[in-house]
Amino acid sequence: MNWFNKSGIQETAQFRELAQSGFRYALSLSHHHHDAEDLVQQAWLKLKRNGSGPIIRGPLFKTIRNLFIDSLRRKKIIEFEALPEETLWAEEHASEPGVSGDLDYLLGQLKAGERELLYLHCVEGYTAQEISDLVGRPRGTILSSINRAKAKLRELAAKQESPPSRPAKESARP
Repeated sequence: MNWFNKSGIQETAQFRELAQSGFRYALSLSHHHHDAEDLVQQAWLKLKRNGSGPIIRGPLFKTIRNLFIDSLRRKKIIEFEALPEETLWAEEHASEPGVSGDLDYLLGQLKAGERELLYLHCVEGYTAQEISDLVGRPRGTILSSINRAKAKLRELAAKQESPPSRPAKESARP
C-alpha cells in the first residue's frame, strides 16, 4: 500500500521535509533516536487511520507531542500535567567537546517543556500564536516561557564560560 501518494504529498522532497521535520521535533522531545522514529511513525499512522485528508505539519506535530506525553504517562515518569526535567540527558553529553556538545549540554539543563518551545520557535520558525495553537496554552504564556528559557540558556552559558572563582585567601591575623 502506498500511503505517500494518498496523503496529498505528491513531491518526494516535500514528504521527506515533512518527515524530517517531524523526526527532529520528536527527537527534541524524546532525546532518543529510536523513540523519535517510533513517535513519527505512530503519529503518521494515527493521522492516516483518522482519514483527515493530507498530512500537514501542525496536526503531525500535535499528534507527536500527544503521543510523547502518553508514552511518558504510561511509564509513570511524569505527573498528569507536567513534562519531566531530563538532566540525565545533559550529563551524558557533557563530555562531548565543541559547540554541539556544549549546546546539547546547555539544552539538556532546560526542562522538556522549555526545550520544546525553543525548538518550535527557533528551529522550526513557528510564531508564538502558532505555538499557542499547537500546545493549547495562551500566547502570552508562550512568549514569556520562550524568553525565560533563552535567559536561562544565556545564564548557563555565562556560568560555563566564566573561570571558576578562587576561594578568598585567609588573612593571617594574630
